Amino acid sequence: MITSKGIELGNNITLAESLLARMKGLLGKAKLEAGGGLLIRPCKGIHTFFMQFPIDAVFLSKDNQVVSLVHAIPPNRMSHINMQAVSVLELPAGTLGEKVVVGDTIDFI
Repeated sequence: MITSKGIELGNNITLAESLLARMKGLLGKAKLEAGGGLLIRPCKGIHTFFMQFPIDAVFLSKDNQVVSLVHAIPPNRMSHINMQAVSVLELPAGTLGEKVVVGDTIDFI
């Protein structure tokens, strides 16, 4: 998956579309490896309850345009609810840096 700027954010992204997969998310993982991630669809908000590590979150519209970003959400927190979002991409904390901004498009290839 790369941004419209040609920046690769990850190469091992798992898709969570079923109710069970969305509910489980990253629970039970000790960490999220560099290049890894989880795309949760449909989704308008996330939480990190019972997780052991922080994550970056990219809220995406139906056309995969970035509508909101949250950097390094620590464990045991909730994100905001974004009514424009239809999916959320969870990435290792620090992945986003300043490489991704609202308005960018993410291409999943």
